[in-house]
Amino acid sequence: MTTIAFIRHGETDWNTERRAQGCKDIPLNDNGKYQAERLAERFTDEKWDAIYASPLLRAYKTAEAISGVTGLDVIADERLREISFGETEGTTEIERVERWGENWMELDLGRETNEEADLRWKAALQDIIQKHKDEKVLIISHGALLVRIFKELLQDDTDRWYGLNNTSFSVFNLKAENDWTCALFNCQKHLETSAKV
Repeated sequence: MTTIAFIRHGETDWNTERRAQGCKDIPLNDNGKYQAERLAERFTDEKWDAIYASPLLRAYKTAEAISGVTGLDVIADERLREISFGETEGTTEIERVERWGENWMELDLGRETNEEADLRWKAALQDIIQKHKDEKVLIISHGALLVRIFKELLQDDTDRWYGLNNTSFSVFNLKAENDWTCALFNCQKHLETSAKV
């Protein structure tokens, strides 16, 4: 069985301001760094085989915190970056409505399509699975992309996958080709107590 743990990056200032980040390279804020350190503690007594991450700083630095505990090198993969939000990057919902109107979602605005994002993450995941068959792999990425991944892997297009928390930890198991199960979803136990989890 191959196990993939998907992790959303730590908090940034744009997260707290509710700004669309997309491919803008926004760093972790102080709380995000703290979250990443606490997340890393989860892996003190666990064995994982590889760490892959989006090269965007907020994800890569989250992965580096885990690397410091596990001793595994972080493998950056551009295909794991966040979905590009085009002209809307850096804006809040209120600013988007002010600039483009209530129906801004219906406008192109240079955003990457779901289909384009799906092509790249599927290729990345396929490569990772082939390289790490029957191993345990950590993937640190971004909220919107992870929602796309979760919906596809479990063939579940409901809204239950939205609202991923920063440094949340979700574990998926691949038992046979395209037979995925979710063993843990959106877990942030590492932020609840100072004890190791």
